[in-house]
Amino acid sequence: MAAYGLYTHIASNRLRSMLLLAGLFLLVYVLVYAGALLAEVVINGNASVDYYLAAALSDLIKVLPFATLGAALWIVIAYFFHQSIIDAVTGGAEVTRQEQPRLYNLLENLCILRGIPMPKLKIMESEALNAFATGLNRRQYAVTVTSSLLKALDDQEIEAVLGHELTHIRNGDVQMMVIAVIIAGAVGFFGELFFRLFTNLEWSRSGGSSWSSSSSSSSSSSSSSSSDRKSSGGGAIVIIIVAVALILLAWLLSQIVKLALSRSRELLADAGSVELTKNPDAMISALRKIEGRGELPGATSAVMELCVDNPREGFADLFATHPSVESRIEALVKYAGGHDPGPLALPTDNANGMQEQSAEAESSPNPPPLPSGPWDPSRDSDEMRPDAAHKEQPTPWRNDAVGPWGRH
Repeated sequence: MAAYGLYTHIASNRLRSMLLLAGLFLLVYVLVYAGALLAEVVINGNASVDYYLAAALSDLIKVLPFATLGAALWIVIAYFFHQSIIDAVTGGAEVTRQEQPRLYNLLENLCILRGIPMPKLKIMESEALNAFATGLNRRQYAVTVTSSLLKALDDQEIEAVLGHELTHIRNGDVQMMVIAVIIAGAVGFFGELFFRLFTNLEWSRSGGSSWSSSSSSSSSSSSSSSSDRKSSGGGAIVIIIVAVALILLAWLLSQIVKLALSRSRELLADAGSVELTKNPDAMISALRKIEGRGELPGATSAVMELCVDNPREGFADLFATHPSVESRIEALVKYAGGHDPGPLALPTDNANGMQEQSAEAESSPNPPPLPSGPWDPSRDSDEMRPDAAHKEQPTPWRNDAVGPWGRH
């Protein structure tokens, strides 16, 4: 279903979410069938390929209700506890208005303008500059930002990032991403489980002994044909290869699911932020500051796919879930009339340069510039007065100053 506007984009996301859930059950059945193939090989290592395929299909039919129940249970657990799992991985903690008045007020004002309920606000302690939204319904929606993002961005830039995440919530992108995370997590979990069970088997006590006996008998009997070899140990080897291929295929399909999450969702979220804040330059400068600084240490790839910027790329950008920062900025400049300042340096990036400048200022014979603004009478020292270095020039703050209304 192609998306040509906001409402068709939301409808497309809902349809994709349903298809992704159906795909989760299909991939689970593939994994169960692969596991049944491995189990049949362990039970009987001398059967033919046709026997293994038929026996595994019969096993799949028998365990089909249990596999369906397991997949449904996984969805229920993820539905209610996905936020707790993400918080456990990222270390995000919910904050209140009293704890973070600046951030809370910015988010609340945007929610009022957008006309959506206020999501939960969370902060995670990290050196990375990033933010993401999560949740499957209004009671679960949450926006998480890193502590370094608050320090590096000004109010307008933070407002632009929050507007980006709120647009993801409004467009239904968050639900679809969480469902994709559920699918990838389920397939990855069961795939790894099968591999561990298979690699830890003691073949000498089960199929391995029968393979060795069959191979010894075949070597002693020179008159056995190639078809006989295929119907014994050779068939088991073929089935093992097929089972491993099915597990790898299920894992690959779980990753390809992410390709169904159109990269245009990030461009639409950028546009939604500009529509909300009326400030394309703030969104551009926020992207420039986040660029190259968004990696969350210890976070899984599923969590990174939820973020404003995902610097992780794989297979020559084939599985990248985000367009490049350059392409996003080009779209904002072209369609929103923004101005690109180019790569921006953070204060922490220039710390050494600032220290060198301060050292030069101390060694310089020229006195430092005088503070601007009116004189604070609470200052005790005369040197702190703005006219201390220029006593010959009276100012309105001195008793002997001559102003437009005469001497004070």
